[in-house]
Amino acid sequence: MQFPVSIAIAGFGVGLSLIAAIGAQSAFVLRQGLLRSHVGTVVLICAVSDVILVTSGVLGAGSLFAAAPWLMSVARYGGAAFLLVYAALAARRALQPRVLASSDVRAASRMSVILATIALTWLNPHVYLDAFVLLGSIASQYGEDRWAFGLGATLSSAVWFCSLGFGARLLGPVFKQPMAWRLLDAFVAATMTVLGFSLLAG
Repeated sequence: MQFPVSIAIAGFGVGLSLIAAIGAQSAFVLRQGLLRSHVGTVVLICAVSDVILVTSGVLGAGSLFAAAPWLMSVARYGGAAFLLVYAALAARRALQPRVLASSDVRAASRMSVILATIALTWLNPHVYLDAFVLLGSIASQYGEDRWAFGLGATLSSAVWFCSLGFGARLLGPVFKQPMAWRLLDAFVAATMTVLGFSLLAG
C-alpha cells in the first residue's frame, strides 16, 4: 500500500502552524539554545512529548478530557502558577544589568532543566487542546490514514524544536551584549505573564 505523502504533508503543515507561535515552551527552548545549556536534552524532551501527545490525540484521547473536565482544571491552575513563577524569575534577570558569565550557564543543573522543560510542556492546557482536540479531530477525518497525518505533525515538532534549540547559536554574536539578554528575559517574562493570566482567566 502506498504511503499517503499528501496527508503527511498536511499533518506537517497543521502541526507547524500550531507550534510555531512563540509560547512559553518555545521561549524556554530558545533561551537554552542561546545559553548552549543542555540543548539536546531540552529538544529531546519537547520532541518526545509531542510524539506522545499527538499519538494520544490520534488515538482519541480528547474524550478523556470530555469525561473528566477536572483534569483540564488541574493543568490550568498548575500551569498558570508555574508560568507566573518563571515569569518573575525572568523579570528579575531582566532587571539585573550584568554580563552573562560561564558560571551562569553551569548554574542550571541538568535535572532542574529537565524538570522545567517537563513542566512547561505538560502543565500547559493549550498543549492538550492542540494535540487532543484540534490535531485529533483533524486526523480522524482521514480514517485509516490518520497515522500519516500524525506522523507529519510529530515531524513538524521535531523540526521546529531542533531548529529553535540548535539554531539559536547563530544569534550568539548578538547575545554577547548584556542588553540583548535583558531584552530576551523581558520578552520571556512578558510572554509567560500573559500566558499565565490567560490560563487563570480561562
